Amino acid sequence: MLATARVSATATRTCPVSQNAALDLNSPAGCPHVNGFKVDNWKQNLRVIYQCFVWSGSAETRKRKAKSCICHMCGAHLNRLHSCLYCVFFACFAKKHIHEHAKSKRHNLAIDLLYGGIYCFMCQDYIYDKEMEQIAKEEQRKAWKMLHGFVCLCKCVPGIGEKYSTWEPTKRELELLRHNPKRRRITSNCTIGLRGLINLGNTCFMNCIVQALTHTPLLRDFFLSDRHKCEMQSNSCLVCEMSQLFQEFYSGHRSPHIPFRLLHLVWTHARHLAGYEQQDAHEFLIAALDVLHRHCKDDNGKKANNPNHCNCIIDQIFTGGLQSDVTCQACHGVSTTIDPFWDISLDLPGSSTPFWPLSPGGDGSALNGESHTTGATTLTDCLRRFTRPEHLGSSAKIKCSGCHSYQESTKQLTMKKLPIVACFHLKRFEHSAKLRRKITTYVSFPLELDMTPFMASSKESRMNGQYQQTVDPFNNDNKYSLFAVVNHQGTLESGHYTTFIRQHKDQWFKCDDAIITKASIKDVLDSEGYLLFYHKQFLEYE
Repeated sequence: MLATARVSATATRTCPVSQNAALDLNSPAGCPHVNGFKVDNWKQNLRVIYQCFVWSGSAETRKRKAKSCICHMCGAHLNRLHSCLYCVFFACFAKKHIHEHAKSKRHNLAIDLLYGGIYCFMCQDYIYDKEMEQIAKEEQRKAWKMLHGFVCLCKCVPGIGEKYSTWEPTKRELELLRHNPKRRRITSNCTIGLRGLINLGNTCFMNCIVQALTHTPLLRDFFLSDRHKCEMQSNSCLVCEMSQLFQEFYSGHRSPHIPFRLLHLVWTHARHLAGYEQQDAHEFLIAALDVLHRHCKDDNGKKANNPNHCNCIIDQIFTGGLQSDVTCQACHGVSTTIDPFWDISLDLPGSSTPFWPLSPGGDGSALNGESHTTGATTLTDCLRRFTRPEHLGSSAKIKCSGCHSYQESTKQLTMKKLPIVACFHLKRFEHSAKLRRKITTYVSFPLELDMTPFMASSKESRMNGQYQQTVDPFNNDNKYSLFAVVNHQGTLESGHYTTFIRQHKDQWFKCDDAIITKASIKDVLDSEGYLLFYHKQFLEYE
């Protein structure tokens, strides 16, 4: 069974904390919807659920749990079973069967049967309640004692959930906090994480990508928590160097950093980028992700060479699944393939590739808050073009597996699986046998983006006549927030890269090599845009 926690992807960690902040961790604001559950004998009812269906300390209760805890909709034992707190109903969380029950019955609280976390369907999050947490701890201790006669503080006990403990400062840690005059707090004007990078000779293409990566929330959390366990020579591992780079960025130092070791490793592992000539920032991004991916390890300690079956941090964050449906025009048979991707390259109006005319306001542009009043092309326009069916023509006939003959066909791309970080590459540099030029067409992009209209599931719903494009405030699964924009100024032969990055929630800064200046949201949205980085607003950790 997998345990997941649904959290806001835009939250910023506040570490290290002050003494007062640490002491206040024990009394966070709770969920306002639990009061509806706290009636009559709610404590006793909750204890029974923990005893029988979560921790299961005795052999009898474990047998009962194994026999009775199945999804009442599909009969599955796995898929993260949750139990409704209001009635005897077990259902899958992963397949959203428990969501359907909660919506139809208006039962807003459910409990994870593996880890004991309580989920609120109104808050769309796992919640904390002091009284419920105390009951959970007491029942877990009872289960441990029934199994071993003592409380195990160091190991997971099969059948009674995984041990976890909230962080509380020790006396020694409190003493260090009291006597440490350099401790830092995250405030509205905090500059921790902001640091310029020295240009080492036409290396702005590298600096702009480094700024985007160091402000990617999950990547930041991974490297700042020392998750990388290196088995390579430390002086040749790009992941080790990135880890050191994150430490430098979030150390609080304000002087510009000189990334000479990073540049050397890039030249070593991506030789096509070696030298002091101007390079493409998009090409560097893909090369950097590729090398980081190859240097990372999966959970089994093996090298992650297959992007389709890899659990490294790069694939967890950046890899999505692109579905390609090729439809035979004769028998209408469909051949489907799904390929991994790290970014999506989008054609622009003004390129030699015909840009299909799109009607203003249709198929999601209004949903994503983009305006056509000025006649500007929007990011949604580009995505609609990217996911439209394309007739392959008579010169590209395929052999249909259905009618066993070469036939004309149409091809359509949609998103089967969305990545945590979606990177959109606007194809501004055109290279062909006849011309080499930069496309300066302005593309409007939103602060918040809903990818639902471009999902494979939306296409299937439209084909079945069930798809309705409505704004659902409770469905945040496919919604993204902008957190970085890479721009290119100048021409194809002579240009310069800069990056806008989001610090905390709504503060934006412009990173121009060693110079960091504050920017407005208007500055960001009015920029030309070359690489756009969006982060999922809500995540489900598996």
